[in-house]
Amino acid sequence: MKKNSPMKQSRWMAWTSCLIAVALLFAVSNSATSCPFCSAPSLTLTEQVSQADAVVLVKWVGGQPAKISDSGSTEFEVVDVVHQPDEGKLAKGSKINLVRYRAAKPGEQFMLFGTKADKMIEWGSPLEVSKSGYDYMRNSPKPTVGTTERLRYFVEYLETGDRMIADDAFGEFANAAYADVAKISKDLPRDRLRKWLTSKDVSPGHLGLYGMMLGLCGDESDAKLMESKILEKTDDFRLGVEGIMGGYLLLTRDAGLEVLETQKLKNKKAQFSETYAAMQALRFMWQYGDGRISHDRLRESMRVLLDRPELADLVIADLSRMKDWSVQDKLMAMYDDEGLIPSVKRAIVRYMLSSTKDTGEKKPGNEAFVANSSGAALEPKETLVLPVHVINGQKCLEELERKDPKTVNEAKRFFLMK
Repeated sequence: MKKNSPMKQSRWMAWTSCLIAVALLFAVSNSATSCPFCSAPSLTLTEQVSQADAVVLVKWVGGQPAKISDSGSTEFEVVDVVHQPDEGKLAKGSKINLVRYRAAKPGEQFMLFGTKADKMIEWGSPLEVSKSGYDYMRNSPKPTVGTTERLRYFVEYLETGDRMIADDAFGEFANAAYADVAKISKDLPRDRLRKWLTSKDVSPGHLGLYGMMLGLCGDESDAKLMESKILEKTDDFRLGVEGIMGGYLLLTRDAGLEVLETQKLKNKKAQFSETYAAMQALRFMWQYGDGRISHDRLRESMRVLLDRPELADLVIADLSRMKDWSVQDKLMAMYDDEGLIPSVKRAIVRYMLSSTKDTGEKKPGNEAFVANSSGAALEPKETLVLPVHVINGQKCLEELERKDPKTVNEAKRFFLMK
């Protein structure tokens, strides 16, 4: 097989890094208010109900299919009114006609969400719902209820037989902050979580949350289960494995980190996606680990990834956020590598800029004497003693500006936008 040229390899790494950076930016923007290992938060049923001006349960009566010049129509009969505007006149047995066709069978039930427009209600697309789905929605705690109380309700519906209910309950957890999920750790269904992590019937997109949850409520046997899952031989991209790694680290701490470091971070034969998943688990422990693994140990593991060119720009950004200034010399040596792509060079410049901003607290030293208000006497004035990494960072920036002013200026511009 013909190998790619260095030029093509560089382009591939730049493109890969760009895609991951977008994903990382999205993940960081949501991490404070939603599950760290879930996809983009979605609008759940209870949120749709609370935001709509009118919500009704209806059954399909009939309709006219669409034609070339006609969108058709559908007639529904109101079965129950969840809520409506104060002046609303909807009641059981009322008819609602939509100016579009929705195919169904007589008696099939739907929920309609309406928005008040002038004196009318504009109805959205009908949502097919079972009786159990409607009961689930009607009994759901309102968004004004405390998050932990709401989650205790929805946890019972995860992976239930009705797909709409199961997905909606998952959405409630996906939208919840990690701290709120952690508060109900004693209420989490440990046995079911174990089963879901090894089931082929569970959506891969749900596994990250379930892995994290098992890490909050599990024990040593659960850690062994997750380790076996993490170390499975596979060439496939695995959704959710980063959450399983995060839950595994919650239970195993330093010992588990040693396993991930050996098998996923240092192992050059590990799939790129698996290494990146382990990197996400490191970020998770840094933000949410609550001291289970020391920050120094997490920094040490993150530094291992500097030897992975396809991840280097993201790793450098993470080390900057972690305030790990121990690799200044290594990054300066990397900068001179002819094969280094522009995104990594910009990351190095931003790292140096960040290091110069981390001046720490004021400390006594190098006191300068100034005249007091009367001008008659001198008194000491406390000055800032710059840490070594700040001084080194300034020197590195000066050197980079001399040999590559264009990249430095580009990096500074993006740095100011952060």
